[in-house]
Amino acid sequence: MNGEAWKRLRKTADSISDMSIRGAGKIARAAANALADLARDWDGQSPEDLLADISKAASILHETRPSAVSLRNGILLTLRDVEKQDSIDGMKELLMMRSDEFISSSHLALEKISQFGAKRIRKGSTVLTHCNSSAALSVIYQAFKDGRVDEVYSTESRPWRQGHITARWLAEREVPVTMIVDSAVRHFMNDMDIVCVGADTITANGAVINKIGTSQLALAAHEARTPFIVCAETYKFSMETLMGSLVEIEDRGPKEVADPLEPDDFPGVRFKNPVFDVTPPEYINSIVTEMGVISPYMATEIIRGMFQITGPISMERGNEDHKWFREM
Repeated sequence: MNGEAWKRLRKTADSISDMSIRGAGKIARAAANALADLARDWDGQSPEDLLADISKAASILHETRPSAVSLRNGILLTLRDVEKQDSIDGMKELLMMRSDEFISSSHLALEKISQFGAKRIRKGSTVLTHCNSSAALSVIYQAFKDGRVDEVYSTESRPWRQGHITARWLAEREVPVTMIVDSAVRHFMNDMDIVCVGADTITANGAVINKIGTSQLALAAHEARTPFIVCAETYKFSMETLMGSLVEIEDRGPKEVADPLEPDDFPGVRFKNPVFDVTPPEYINSIVTEMGVISPYMATEIIRGMFQITGPISMERGNEDHKWFREM
C-alpha cells in the first residue's frame, strides 16, 4: 500500500482533529477527497484488501470528529455501493466518482441555498448571525447583493472566535458588519429583523445541533418575535437519529477556555467546553436547504430521501453503514 497516500490521509485527519480544517461542509469535503486520494494510489492485490484499507481510512477520518454528522455522511455517500463492485478497478472508479459527486453537489448546494434563503430576508433588514457558516453567509451575502440587507451583526462565537472569520469575510465584501460579544445577543435582539445561522446536525425531529450559543440566540429571537432561520445542506441531516440514536455533544476540554500552560491560575476549578448545543424545532421558523425552504418538522422526509429509505426503518441499514467505521 502506498505509504505517501496514508501520510496524506492522516495529515487530513489531523487537520480536522485540531480544527485547522473546520466547518461542517469543509470537513466533509476534505474526508471525501482524502478517500478518493487513497483509492487512486492504492496498489494492493485483492478487492478484500482494498475494502479493509478503505474501512480503516474511514475509521481514521470518522474518529477525528465522531459527533459531526456532515463528516459521517460525507464518508458514507462517498463509499456508497463501493463494496458491491467485483473488481479493484471497479471499486476505485466508483469511489472516486462518488467523491467527485459529493464535493460538486455540496458546492452546488450552497448556490441553491443562497438563492432560496435570500428571499426570506426582507428589504432593508439587519441580520444577526453566529459562528462561521458557509451556508448562512451565502444567504446573507446574496441578500445583500439583492439589496435586502443593510447591516449584519456577528457574534464573536467563543472560545474559537469563528465570528472573527465571519466579520472579516463580510467586511472584505463591503457588507456593513458589527461584531458583538456572545452575551450581548439579547441586548441587541429587538434591533434585529432576522437571525440567520448554519447547522452542524439536523435531527429527525427537526432539532438543530450547532455551535454553542445558538440555542440562546433562538430563545432570545423567540422572545422578541424575530424570525430565526437555519441554512443547511441536506447531508447535515442525521439518519442515525431516525433510528433512535442521540447526538453526542463533544466536549473539547479546558485548553480552549483557559491557558493549559498556567494551571495554577485556577486551582480546584473544573471546566466544561461543549462545542454544540440543541435548538428545539419550535424556535425555528424554517430550514433553508438546497431542496427548498422547509419546516423543521419535515426533517424526516429529507433524511428518507437522501438515504433512499422508502419503507419502514430497518436497523440493518444502520448496521450496514457501521461497517465502514470499525474500531481502530
